[in-house]
Amino acid sequence: MALNLRQKQTSCIIRMLNLNQPLNSSGNVDDEVYKILVYDRFCQDILSPLIHVKELRKFGVTLYFLIDKERKPVPDVPAVYFVQPSPSNVQRIIADVSVPLYENFHLNFSSSIPRPLLEDLASGAVKSDSIHRISKVHDQYLEFVTLEDNMFSLAQKSCYVQLNDPSAGDREIEGIIEKIVSGLFCVLATLAVVPIIRCPRGGPAEMVASELDSRLRDHLISKNNLFTEGGNLGSSFQRPILCIFDRNFELSVGIEHDFRYRPLVHDVLGLKLNRLTVQGEKGGPRSYELDNSDPFWVANGSLEFPEVAVEIENQLNKYKKDVDEVNKRTGGKDPADFDGQDLIGNTKHLVSAVNSLPELTERKQVIDKHTNIATVLLGEIKERSLDSYSKKENDMLMRGGIDRNELLSVLRGKGSKVDKLRFAIIYLLSAETTPQSELEAVEAALRESEVDTCAFQYVKKIKSLNASLASASSASKSNIVDWAEKLYGQSISAVTAGVKNLLSGDRQLVLTRTVEALMEGKPNPDIESYLLFDPRAPKSSLGTGSNHLKGPFKEAIVFMIGGGNYVEFGSLQEFAHRQQPAKHVIYGTTEVLTGAEFVDQITLLGRKMGLGSSPVNPPQ
Repeated sequence: MALNLRQKQTSCIIRMLNLNQPLNSSGNVDDEVYKILVYDRFCQDILSPLIHVKELRKFGVTLYFLIDKERKPVPDVPAVYFVQPSPSNVQRIIADVSVPLYENFHLNFSSSIPRPLLEDLASGAVKSDSIHRISKVHDQYLEFVTLEDNMFSLAQKSCYVQLNDPSAGDREIEGIIEKIVSGLFCVLATLAVVPIIRCPRGGPAEMVASELDSRLRDHLISKNNLFTEGGNLGSSFQRPILCIFDRNFELSVGIEHDFRYRPLVHDVLGLKLNRLTVQGEKGGPRSYELDNSDPFWVANGSLEFPEVAVEIENQLNKYKKDVDEVNKRTGGKDPADFDGQDLIGNTKHLVSAVNSLPELTERKQVIDKHTNIATVLLGEIKERSLDSYSKKENDMLMRGGIDRNELLSVLRGKGSKVDKLRFAIIYLLSAETTPQSELEAVEAALRESEVDTCAFQYVKKIKSLNASLASASSASKSNIVDWAEKLYGQSISAVTAGVKNLLSGDRQLVLTRTVEALMEGKPNPDIESYLLFDPRAPKSSLGTGSNHLKGPFKEAIVFMIGGGNYVEFGSLQEFAHRQQPAKHVIYGTTEVLTGAEFVDQITLLGRKMGLGSSPVNPPQ
């Protein structure tokens, strides 16, 4: 059972656009109805990577609007609403139904609508005597954004700050955990699977795992549960494993520079919802889509940038060769030289050439797109020495340090303020011990470049806290933990975990190595303390679990709380494809962050704790 999240979510959306009628074998409905689509901004982001505007017409959608925009009545036409279940959206729907703007209303909520809101909707429609216009209300459980076949985001902003904010109260933390659990529940409902859940002890990962386990248990008891299709997946080898982690598990990956194409495009050019805008050759901005409809992106996203440049050159040469071949085969002779046979042969070549033109045109567009993107990337790489940052950070993480002169020369050299700040934080995380004089020199170099050091001070503080925890005697340790948890939220969990033995040879991420161990299910000291939840098992076995629940697993869903990135996604896909037979791994996160966006969140935490210097201008 291959878990293709993109395919499953797209099918659910197509069914919704077809007024929730069952689809026929060709993926359409038998009676097509023309309709209007109304959505909010969050649901627009869900639709955007899956269905292009030009495809909406295929599903009978003639007009589409944002719910908060003024709209004119279109009588005689049904409307499909796809919105989050929020009080403002419900009030707007009541107003639209009362007018009425459309003939009838098919209401689809992105997640389960709470009972009080459903009652508000009903009473509002009754008051305006328009309840007969509401055809149906559906909970769609689609509150997540699928970016690739095996990658999703809950699009929940600033979770890292909210979960690590020392001033956050229990109720606020519980609210955030509840939102994450709700998003994960939607993913599992769309896939129709009840996984075995594993996570490290403590912190947000355990809170989410425990809450999700309870939510699934409660749901499985109900008569009309969403997992009846998956009800026959009782045997453990058919069920996937859900591995939940917190960003502090491996902080460095959220901050470091990477030199592979997909992470580089995201980090440097700000890929968002599979779209980006760059300067075109003629000076104007050009917008591009990078998704699974682009064969070059799919095939080369995980390559290092220099290899991508070579591949673009190869594709261009192959294209030129194919064009020459077509020209040759259709090239004219003097008409007088043709005999009948020639004419038939040449006509065949012409037909073949005409048939190959759309494919050649499409290939040229893809080559031009990636040539333009690579040119803009190359400009940034040269200007900011991004290749040097990537190589030196990788070396630091593998060797556990860097020569002092080399460290300071990077901080005084090329690169933006954020590049230097990220480099300095990776230095902190990679070295087991950092001499005071070296730390002072790094801070002085950052100040010279007018870099806001709040994030640096925050990581330094957490690291020193970890060191004092490690050296504390067991008697006094619990007091320090209590104090630290009050002061620093959840962020005392191993910020520098795994850095010592981080890595063998080609530097496999700690996350990937841990997922590999969890999927194998063999005894392993690294995961001995990990909790296990099986929502299908009796409550008494909570947190333990028999051996057959520990693997091996063919499929995994890996979820990162507090911000994920394309580096982790690429590493997990590489691991999955390397296995014999290949395994299947879906990667998800609360939000996808560039290195700069993640450092902004750490800076905010530093400020909340009154750490570091804050220059007038924020980092560029």
